[in-house]
This record gives sequence, C-alpha cells and structure tokens, in this order.
Amino acid sequence: MADNNQNQNQNQNRNGFNDGGQNKPGSGFSLTWLYIIIGIALLFITFYDTSVPTKEVSYANLQNYIWEGYVEKIVVVTNENLAEVSLVDDSVVISEILGSDAKKYTKKPQISSKIPSAEKLDDLVTAATTEKGYTIDVTYEERKDYMGTFLWSFGPILFFVILWIIMSRRMTGGGGIFSVGKSKAQVFDKGSNKMKITFKDVAGLAEAKQEVQEIVEFLKNPVKYTKLGGKIPKGALLVGPPGTGKTLLAKAVAGEANVPFFSLSGSDFVEMFVGVGASRVRDLFRQAKEKSPCIIFIDEIDAVGRARGKNPSFNANDERENTLNQLLTEMDGFGTNSGIIVLAATNRADILDKALLRAGRFDRQISVDLPDVHERKEIFEVHLRPIKLADGVDLDLMARQTPGFSGADIANVCNEAALIAARRNKEAVDKQDFLDAVDRIIGGLEKKNKITTAEEKRSIAIHEAGHASVSWLLEYANPLVKVTIVPRGKALGAAWYLPEERQLTTTEQMLDEMCALLGGRAAEQVVLGRVSTGALNDLERATKMAYSMVVYYGMSEKLKNISYYDSTQSDYSFTKPYSDKTSELIDSEIKSIVQGQFDRAVKIIKEHLSQHAELAELLVDKEVIFADDVTRIFGPRPWKTRMDELNEAEGNEGIEGNIDKTNETDE
Repeated sequence: MADNNQNQNQNQNRNGFNDGGQNKPGSGFSLTWLYIIIGIALLFITFYDTSVPTKEVSYANLQNYIWEGYVEKIVVVTNENLAEVSLVDDSVVISEILGSDAKKYTKKPQISSKIPSAEKLDDLVTAATTEKGYTIDVTYEERKDYMGTFLWSFGPILFFVILWIIMSRRMTGGGGIFSVGKSKAQVFDKGSNKMKITFKDVAGLAEAKQEVQEIVEFLKNPVKYTKLGGKIPKGALLVGPPGTGKTLLAKAVAGEANVPFFSLSGSDFVEMFVGVGASRVRDLFRQAKEKSPCIIFIDEIDAVGRARGKNPSFNANDERENTLNQLLTEMDGFGTNSGIIVLAATNRADILDKALLRAGRFDRQISVDLPDVHERKEIFEVHLRPIKLADGVDLDLMARQTPGFSGADIANVCNEAALIAARRNKEAVDKQDFLDAVDRIIGGLEKKNKITTAEEKRSIAIHEAGHASVSWLLEYANPLVKVTIVPRGKALGAAWYLPEERQLTTTEQMLDEMCALLGGRAAEQVVLGRVSTGALNDLERATKMAYSMVVYYGMSEKLKNISYYDSTQSDYSFTKPYSDKTSELIDSEIKSIVQGQFDRAVKIIKEHLSQHAELAELLVDKEVIFADDVTRIFGPRPWKTRMDELNEAEGNEGIEGNIDKTNETDE
C-alpha cells in the first residue's frame, strides 16, 4: 500500500535555516575579546619582571665587600631582611665581584644578600665607615607586593565570576546571563542575500504555495486587498507529514518577501530558567513591531504549542504552558500587532492547543501533504538539476515508482543514485542507479554474503513465492513488481509491489491485501508442514489492519458501523472508549478476520501448488524474479489496474523496478 511507504519518510534538515541569531555581521564588539585582553594583561603584570638584574651573594662576602670599600650604596628592605648593594664605579672591583657574568647586569652593577637583621648591618656599616673612612649611603624602606596581595585576596572571587559568566553564556547561547530572555530569532532584512530559495525552487505543493504566495503579495501590495475591506491574515499554520516541504515553503517566503523575516524554532523558547520562554516571546514581538510589516516563522511549534493541562509531568508551574500563554497573548491579545504575520510549521497539529488554532491567531491551516505522481515528477526535476543524467532516464517512470515518497525522500533518492553511479565509476547517472537507490532507501543495504543454509534459502523462497502467488491471483491485491530472496537490511527476502494511489479503500481491498500478507506463512504450512519466525512483519501488519477494520472503520460483522476512534483523545489517556465485554468481542472479530484470510491463502496455495512450486524453484535459482516471470507461470492477471492503464496510455512496456517493500521475512 502507499501508506506503507510513509514509514520510510525522512525529515528535512531544518537546523541550517536558523542559527539562533548568533554570528550576525555588525553585531558589535564581542565580550569574549575583552576577557582575552584582561587575561593577557594579568599574565603580563604577573610574570613580567621590571626589577634591575642583581647577583646574589652570601652575607659573609657582603661583609668583606663593605670592609674593602667596594660598596657605594645600600638599600635595606626591612620587611624582607634583604640588602640591595650598588658597587663603586671601578672596573677592577666589578670584575672581581661579578667575574665573567658582569655583562649580564646593568651599567650600575648591583648585588643582593640576605642579612640577619637591619640592626646588625647598620652596626657593620658604622664600624667600617668609622675605621676606614668610607662613605656609604644607607637607606631603609619597606616594600609591599600589591599585585600579589590583590591576586591572593580577590583572585578566587574573580575566577568564580569569570567561570559563572562563561557558563551562563554557554547556557544562554552566548549572550550572557542578562540576555537569557532575549529572542533567538534570526532576522532576514529587506534585500538580504542570505536566503536564495524562491518559489520556483518549491516543486509541487501548488495549493499550499498559492496560500503563502498570497501572504507575500499582501505585504508587497496591501492596497489591492484592503480597498475591498479585506484584512491581512494574522497567522498561517503549515501542517503535514515530515519531509513534505513545510520549512522549504517558509524559506521561499523569506526569499520572496520584501519585508523583514524572523526565523526560529519552537525549542528556542524552551530554557532551564523559569520565565525565559515568555520573556523571549515578548522580546520577539517587540522586535517585530519595530520592523513592521514583517513575518515571523516558528518551526516545530508543537514544542511550545502543546495543549495545556495534558502534560504528563504533572508540574503545577509548567514553563511550556507559560510560554504558550504569552504567545497566545501576543498573537491576539488586548494589544495590537498590525502588520505582523506569524507562519508556523508542525507535523503534529492534533496535539496543539485549541486556543492557538482559533481564528484570529492562526487564521489558515495550510495542508502540505505527500505529493501525487505529477508533483513527484516536478520534485524530481528540481533535485536533478545539479545531477549529470544519462540518456534514457524517464522521470514519469521514476515518479510512478515512488508512491508515498515525500520531497525529502525524493531528494535522498537523487543523491543516493549519484553516489551509486560514482561508486561504479560512471560518467553519468542512469536508470539502474535510480532503481538501486530506491532499493537502498526502502530495503536497506544489500547483503549478498549473508550466511544462509540451503534449507533456509529454500524456505525463504517458498515464503516469498507464496506472497507472489496469492497476490497475483487476487483482484484487489497490489500489482507485483518483483520478488527477491537476496537479504537486504534486516529482511531475508521481500516481495515488491506498486501500490495504487487511492483516497478510499474498500473492505474487499483490505481483505485481499491481508490475504496476500499471509500468503507467505500459508505457503510454508502447505509445502513444508511447519511455520517459521520469518513472517513476523507480515503478521504484525495483518493484525494491525484487522484491528483498524474492527475498531476504526466498522467493517466487522458483529460491530458494524461503529468506530471507537477519537480524534480529540490525548496521547496520555489511560481509559478505553469501550467496555471489557466489547474488548473481548473486538479480540474475537480480529482473530476471525485474520484466520479467515489465512485459510483463504492456504486454499489458493493448494489450488495452484504446481505453479507455486515452479515459482519457488525459479526463485532459488535466479534469486530475483520479475512480474514477467510470474506472468509466464500463472498467465496474465484478468484484472486491469490503474497502473496498467497508465502504462498502456503512455506506451510503457512494463516496470521492472523496485518499488514498495510490503512483505519481509524478518525475525
């Protein structure tokens, strides 16, 4: 089914669209440089020695120099018991005392010595000057290391202050603790060259593109609408599955609109500090009012827009709810926000608060669905622009081969095909590369060297041939494309189909698809007389399908026209919408439906046992067989599918590609 491919969808990379408002040009002097300059200055002051170089001598030598008359001046540092001595200007004396190291010192050589006390040195100098008649200038002073005292007193405090500032900047995105409540939105001003994406880069999504184009046109030419009494919509919510192009549309709006564009994610409002989210909302709208008219884009708004009162944390003061309350007030509160349009994107609109979705806040909900076959062709054309293609690549065929693929999936197919072609040293990307890329994305990496015994290989072939046989003989089963027993990813084998893109599914179609799912296990039981764990994926999907038929769609015999599906139900509801007796009845109906289709599959296998055996042997021999091989064994299907009609209308001979993996032998 086409719905099965939705499980393979991949999210687009949104992080590149919003860098949190950091690293903006012209944002001014960064405090980081100030911290670096202060640190260098402190290191310079601490380690740079401005004192005069001196030679340290013993106190006994100092006594001799004083008695010999070599000393001219003495500075006594009383609090350190240190004597700094200036020698007489005599080369002989200097050479005798300093020796070969005289060149290392200043023109006025000095020596230093530790003294017992200032009083003993004073007595020595007095005795020498009295007996020898020398003139020695003696001064006394007390020195204090102010820098050392400062560092020891205030250094630890400064260390913790700087550490706190750095940590706060890390937690708040580099703006410091005082900017924690500031908005993190990235701003694209008029004429900005940052955003190169325009509406021509958005393929498909015709209706959604028209809606957002109208918003851009309103901002560019408001008179066209206001002269008839119309008012600009206050908000538009882009809703759709992951990877369908919601953020891409917003990028196109940023590239097309000639007004300031604020971009941020819903998670940017969430912070560990209380009240920060609401403060950032206020700051965002304050900036927007200053630059009105403008557009605000909030990606993944469900991060802050979740319905209030349904948080499983049971926190009485939930920060997310406070942020949502402030957002509701700013979007349509007592104040006016004229000229501000709020765009938002989410793939979980069902959990958003009802107050956020009411008219006056988000006036429009724009559905961005999975692309149909024509839109997929347009998306292929966009993503194939930079790729060098070989002759024979049919975009119509590629579009039909990828039902249920999102725009992100198609981009991944194109990129993977280019990588495969490069790995094979090709000059251009051809059709087979695209087919292998679809295989790689849906089924996983091929594992031809995976160890399997001959018995396991035959069992897998019988299982996959059972899928192929039953689906070929059922009117509403999906058209078969190929069957393989080559391991890929976690699957030991797979049957590949081309699901029809339909909007409604009947009971007969669901039953036929369920019967085809159970064809593998039925073949094991009929041919081998035993079953294996390889049907896990088949049983899981068949059971879910039967559950949906009974509980949601009212398609069972005993619970007709009753649905227990509740679109308003919370994700954290602990009650069932039906009684225990009804629950037993539901279990009974599910078992009855699944068992009925299994018995039906067993009957089909028994009626066509010889053809099934031939198909299984061919599968063991070739490992991969296509629809042509099944046609040769079973004959052509008597029912025409929508895809057959398309192939006949466009003159295509058939499809031998890898499409939708609907059956896996995966334990």
